[in-house]
Amino acid sequence: MSAPVSCTCALPRQSRRLSLPGLFQAVRAAHRQRRALQQLDDRMLADVGITRAQAEQEAARLVWDAPAHWLQRR
Repeated sequence: MSAPVSCTCALPRQSRRLSLPGLFQAVRAAHRQRRALQQLDDRMLADVGITRAQAEQEAARLVWDAPAHWLQRR
């Protein structure tokens, strides 16, 4: 029923236009959100539609491995 969590990308070509401070903010946001996801209990994870295994998989990703839409200039 729940979709797998998969956002595979390194740093897309478009992100090279992002300023260094903007890139740093995006990477820090990814790190904070992944840590927060790891802290949720199973009931909260079920509320957002993911399993414990998916949350752990996402939390284990490298900090610079962020979804492309996070790294695009706004």
